[in-house]
Amino acid sequence: MKTFLYIVLLVFFSYCCNNTTRDKKPGEEDSLQYYPVTPEKIDQQEFREYYRRLTAFFDTTLLRNNNFNGSILIAKSGTIIYERYIGKADLRKKDTISENTPLHIASTSKPFTGIAILRLIQEGKLSLNDTITKYFPTLPYPGITVKMLLNHRSGLPNYVHFMDKTSWNKKDYATNKDVLGIMIKDKPNINFQPGKRFSYCNTNYILLAMIIESITGKSYPDYMQQKFFQPLQMKNTYVFTLKDTLTATPSFNYNGNYWDYDFLDGTYGDKNIYTTPKDLLKWDQALYTDQLLNKSLLDSAFAPYSFEKPSVHNYGLGWRLQLLPNGKKIIYHFGKWHGFNAAFARLTDEKVTIIILGNRFTRNIYNTAHLCYDIFGNYRQEVIKDEEETDSVSSMKTGLPSLRNTKFSSGKNTRKNVKN
Repeated sequence: MKTFLYIVLLVFFSYCCNNTTRDKKPGEEDSLQYYPVTPEKIDQQEFREYYRRLTAFFDTTLLRNNNFNGSILIAKSGTIIYERYIGKADLRKKDTISENTPLHIASTSKPFTGIAILRLIQEGKLSLNDTITKYFPTLPYPGITVKMLLNHRSGLPNYVHFMDKTSWNKKDYATNKDVLGIMIKDKPNINFQPGKRFSYCNTNYILLAMIIESITGKSYPDYMQQKFFQPLQMKNTYVFTLKDTLTATPSFNYNGNYWDYDFLDGTYGDKNIYTTPKDLLKWDQALYTDQLLNKSLLDSAFAPYSFEKPSVHNYGLGWRLQLLPNGKKIIYHFGKWHGFNAAFARLTDEKVTIIILGNRFTRNIYNTAHLCYDIFGNYRQEVIKDEEETDSVSSMKTGLPSLRNTKFSSGKNTRKNVKN
């Protein structure tokens, strides 16, 4: 009798479980089930030793010339060891940078776009081997796959370099769709055949953002907010659009002069995420779990894909990599846009997170981040050349209409909103 009741209950339970799942409607994505990651306890003596070394290190590198303006956070196993907020959010005012001040992280936005694409792959919405003409039928660049966009092997020309040489009017602010339109209309030359080699290219990631929009039916800023930032409680993180110019933290050159917007400030996917170190730490800690992606997809994101030239440097699916001869692996991404510099590095062997963000231009942020690794392990880093993208407009003044007093309608950032 007991066996019979057990079987009945088992069947009933199975029926209930099966009926709680349902087929998702087209465009409907799986929800992210967030659970907080509890930081691991660090021995008090170990904590003090790391804090002492980090304080001495930053006082003699990044902070010694007093030009650094930004935020620093170093954590181990989720526990914050060193944290500093230095300078002003706006050098023309008296507002100080705090833990709640979002700064533009430039190309450090690419890992977010990469993880979002891989999440859609996990949900069965697309494949790494999909060709991009599936989403952009009139784009005149055949044979390029989603994977090639992610690992910068597409051969596409970089819009940051070609847009000012095309028919685009630089007095207008370009959006992702505008860049796509110029590529279809003006057909800038491809750099090499798809898959032949690695070449860092921002165009790849604005197209990936548009693929996300095509699949989900949501704008990239809304999707990232609803899918990742809100569930992970990243309360000071957002994707910048032109309507945010009145409130976004500004940037400055090394002399402290305001760095004005240029005609490429309306694109996203490759850049334009604003965030804080503490929000980035939440993102980093979630990457140690399966709540963003399953292990196999995460491993694919952190794997190298380019081997044409022998080097410790490589690129995954949205992440820069250093694969050291001693077996150490650094997963990171740096960024530069206007006066903003960002460094975000993960030493997964030690579970160390290194975050340095600034809004007063200095390349020293990148060198400092690299040199910081040796505090935690045998990384033997030397000062290396910054590999990130550069601004397309070298002048501080672009002749563009000011966005400071521009009014935007219903959150839509079309060019007619910002024309003279």
